[in-house]
Amino acid sequence: MSDGAQTLTVDVEEAELRLDRWFKRRFPALGHGRLEKLLRTGQIRVDGKRAKAGLRLAPGQAVRVPPSITATDAAAPAPVPRSSRDLSDADERFIRSLVIYRDDDVIALNKPPGLAVQGGSGTARHVDGLLDGLRFGAPERPRLVHRLDKDTSGVLLLGRSAVAAAKLAAAFREKTTRKIYWAITVGVPKPRQGRIALPVAKLLGRAGERMAPDPEAGKPAVTYYSVVENMGRKAAWVALWPFTGRTHQLRVHMAAIGTPILGDGKYGAAAAFLAGDALPRRLHLHARAITLPHPRSGRPLVIAAPLSESMRATWQFFGFATESAEDPFATLEP
Repeated sequence: MSDGAQTLTVDVEEAELRLDRWFKRRFPALGHGRLEKLLRTGQIRVDGKRAKAGLRLAPGQAVRVPPSITATDAAAPAPVPRSSRDLSDADERFIRSLVIYRDDDVIALNKPPGLAVQGGSGTARHVDGLLDGLRFGAPERPRLVHRLDKDTSGVLLLGRSAVAAAKLAAAFREKTTRKIYWAITVGVPKPRQGRIALPVAKLLGRAGERMAPDPEAGKPAVTYYSVVENMGRKAAWVALWPFTGRTHQLRVHMAAIGTPILGDGKYGAAAAFLAGDALPRRLHLHARAITLPHPRSGRPLVIAAPLSESMRATWQFFGFATESAEDPFATLEP
């Protein structure tokens, strides 16, 4: 029998918010002292467990809101999302052209490099702002469940309902998802297959978001890698499996072992570029494939994204066989 409590799901935009700040966003009239009392007495819970004010939230987590927190504590209702009719025909055609998989619960896009997933300072066009073009007659607007860097291309998943989005986000959080990336590295990693366990931390500064190896204060970060092909000692096609999902993890890890991702000047500096080669000066990192339980059936859902034309041209420049690689981690159990 219900006790009148609500269960609210943490959105992807609220990832890494402290629990107290999450409540401040959702219930701005709820005082700090009152919130602390509700936490102390266990009336507020996250995924069924007691929680403290400083808990960092993850997308898809369930927050129990006790009945004593009422509508008068809540913010004004969010504006109703605009309909797909508010998008230009060109924008709707563009976002729909990125769809590589669709069913009643999931949409997968092949995000091109250079397109941001969400808005920010100076970012006028982004996936989140185009999602109404992906309703396909559904009453709900699709929801983002994870992110890709602006300069990274490849598979981006959306949940077509709140329930589907929560289950997809939980799969990422509980590590029942396997994401395989393809990259071109400058130099060839040694050994050819291995595991990088190197904690990373955010650097403070004015140069924007930047991560760095920090074995003492960093968050644990693990990447598995395997060289698929190489062109002498000059460059390699490397498959990457980020077992953890830290910001810029793959870029930091590959630079840390001396083989930065081609075009990654942020972490590889001059060593990330090959002198004299007519190659695009952009990041060569592609979210190739994703495997996770389907949110409705629970059966494995496998989605692969082909390389963009510009990325394929780089693979061909090095003589790599583009789409012919098998999953080098198929039998690996971390």
